Amino acid sequence: MRFFTQSRSIRIPQPPQMAKLGTYILSLSQFTAWLGGIAEELGVEVYPGFAGAGLVYGPDGAVHGVRTNEVGLDRAGRMKETFEPGMEFRARVTLLAEGAHGSLSKEAIRRFRLREGRDPQTYGIGLKEVWRVDPKKYRPGEVVHTMGWPLDWRTYGGGWVYHMADGLVSLGLVIGLDYANPYLSPYREFQRMKHHPYFEDLLSGDSTRIAYGARTINEGGLQSVPKLHFPGGALIGCSAGFVNVAKIKGTHNAMKSGMLAAEAAFDVVAAQDGAAEEDRDAADMSPYEGALHDSWIYKDLYEVRNVRPSFNTPLGMWGGVAYSGIDTLLLRGRVPWTFRNTSGTSDAAHTRRAAECAPIAYPPFRAPLSTDLLTSLALTGTNHAEDQPVHLRVRQHKGAPGDAGAEGSERKAGLETEEWVEDAEVRRAHVRANVEEYAGLLGRACPAQVYEYVEDEGSTQAAESEGWGGKKLVINSQNCIHCKLCDIKVPTQDITWTVPEGGGGPKYSECCVASVVLAAQINVAQSFRCNISL
Repeated sequence: MRFFTQSRSIRIPQPPQMAKLGTYILSLSQFTAWLGGIAEELGVEVYPGFAGAGLVYGPDGAVHGVRTNEVGLDRAGRMKETFEPGMEFRARVTLLAEGAHGSLSKEAIRRFRLREGRDPQTYGIGLKEVWRVDPKKYRPGEVVHTMGWPLDWRTYGGGWVYHMADGLVSLGLVIGLDYANPYLSPYREFQRMKHHPYFEDLLSGDSTRIAYGARTINEGGLQSVPKLHFPGGALIGCSAGFVNVAKIKGTHNAMKSGMLAAEAAFDVVAAQDGAAEEDRDAADMSPYEGALHDSWIYKDLYEVRNVRPSFNTPLGMWGGVAYSGIDTLLLRGRVPWTFRNTSGTSDAAHTRRAAECAPIAYPPFRAPLSTDLLTSLALTGTNHAEDQPVHLRVRQHKGAPGDAGAEGSERKAGLETEEWVEDAEVRRAHVRANVEEYAGLLGRACPAQVYEYVEDEGSTQAAESEGWGGKKLVINSQNCIHCKLCDIKVPTQDITWTVPEGGGGPKYSECCVASVVLAAQINVAQSFRCNISL
């Protein structure tokens, strides 16, 4: 492990939890694709071209599956010749495993009040590149973690370098999304980091960048894990937030939670076998939550529960390093106290107004080490049909958290759908607040240049003509790499990420971020469907 100043790299003690001797370094994208192939051989049905757009509810208010979105709509929502309606995947048990801040998980957490009594989740944005380095610089199996520069002492985060197989090196930077300064650009911080002497040496010679990507991750730990079950289903993996921040690791907990949920689902379905559909009660997945509490997942997270919130004190990084060092090396979580996350507020609420912060002067890009964002974006392979509805929606949710219903779900007797307001006034209010008060934060924060606040010279796109003070918001949704940062960090909390047409998005192969929809059919006398989004 290394501590960076602007010009030096200093070796520091490594927490024992970060030791990875005897393990493999691989691409999670390739690993999940490989697992998907094995699952198909076992009878699992995989639908990678379809996206789960909403939850399906029964008359009792329980979740009965998921629905896909409509495809073949133009930008204005009109049906084209290629229009196809969405489909419902009915399920006796529905497990949500969408990764951090999934859209269906967000809906379930709000509808069923799963976060009551729990701390708000806090997130980090991870930006990553894969390089094929000069053979002289390649050290297979070497892992290095960094902290310090380029981030200031108030901003949580750190970098990594993994020497993978075949001469490939994964490097990246994670920045906590509870950062305060709206002038901070995660992408520019990452590009600046590569000009540290350590990286300049690593990436010198015959080295070539071959991949770029970004994704948010959960950092809240045990305090921010919501209630895990709801009528008809449960949250698993990073939809629940099982990342061990001290280990910088979450895949082990995600996989184990899926195993525990599958065992609980098997028992639920077996107990109802033979009953008519109208006589079945909504699946009760509470045994899954109990099993998880008794598993090594809970112990894994409990031991490090105070690490991430220890960085939230007025001492910032210095206080966090001091406490977490003692905690991971000596205390191992065996203390009678538990620190709270984010002072009871969301990452968005931690953002200060621009008038309270100093602008950050980033150095110019210097290829090949650092390049402009659009050049990097081309390496993601992201692609969305231009003539489709914008899947990044500027709108306000009306009603108290936990209101019955779900966005876009079919109305049922006694079950109201959620109410959203999406009009010119909401868009104007967004532009006014984000430009005047937060200096157009999303224009810097988004790692794919999706959002731009530009001069309002008139537009043929009605949805983009509602501006404020000579500025308007342009959403380049075709650039989106599905990182979810905007939904989490926008100070006005009026951006909602929804799924685009199936198949749209980044095409990662080497980067360790992946998103597919999996529907598993398991036979227990009568088959049931378990809809899982990984």
